[in-house]
Amino acid sequence: MTRLFAAIALLGLSGCSSSLQWYVVNPNTTTGWNNLKFLLSGLQHTILLSVTAIVVSIVIGLLVALPGLSTRRHWRAVNQTYVEIVRAVPILVLILWVYYGLPTLAGISISVFWAGVVALALSDSAFEAEIFRAGIQSIDKGQYEAAHSVSLNYVDTMRFVILPQAIKRILPALGNQLVYMLKMSSLVSVIGMQELTRKANELVVTEYRPLEIYTILVLEYLVLILIVSQGVRWLERRMSADEAR
Repeated sequence: MTRLFAAIALLGLSGCSSSLQWYVVNPNTTTGWNNLKFLLSGLQHTILLSVTAIVVSIVIGLLVALPGLSTRRHWRAVNQTYVEIVRAVPILVLILWVYYGLPTLAGISISVFWAGVVALALSDSAFEAEIFRAGIQSIDKGQYEAAHSVSLNYVDTMRFVILPQAIKRILPALGNQLVYMLKMSSLVSVIGMQELTRKANELVVTEYRPLEIYTILVLEYLVLILIVSQGVRWLERRMSADEAR
């Protein structure tokens, strides 16, 4: 991965203005190669943080979505209240509150990583809840009737009949949320998470070349998100092919 990115960086930098000091990220120099490896060392933290947060947010989002499908007004009110409150809080503010405020309020100790996971997952869960609610509501009522006709209870109906069909329909939206999570993970750098953006900030402090270093940071996120987007499209094609059989 490091060598692939170095080749992309070298190709991109070859056409840039010579007035800029690209040596700080030039893989052909010792300094540039070491700086590139330092920048890319935050990649694993970005991926781990984003994947963990998206998994947690999907679980929370599904649990929040289910009351929104109820015929009872007070259950729908629980769903709507949660979604509106969480969506109204800026994600950066939520990250700071979870890291600095939650330990004081709850009397617990929380690491930078888990503070980031909790904040990102909570923020994204409101959007996941709406995605799941729309996906489940799009399933024809005949599917519910068919499940009831073979004596499936509510949990089994959701697990074996409704959710498998709904997930196929909402997969593109879930993929978009994963891309969104990868980008928003950069905000966790404000509390010291050693991910891509934090690494870039630290290198800027030592090299004093913000334009060159942040250009590489843009390329890092661009390559990462393009890879994830292609993976989501491949999964969509696989699921469509399986459904057509």
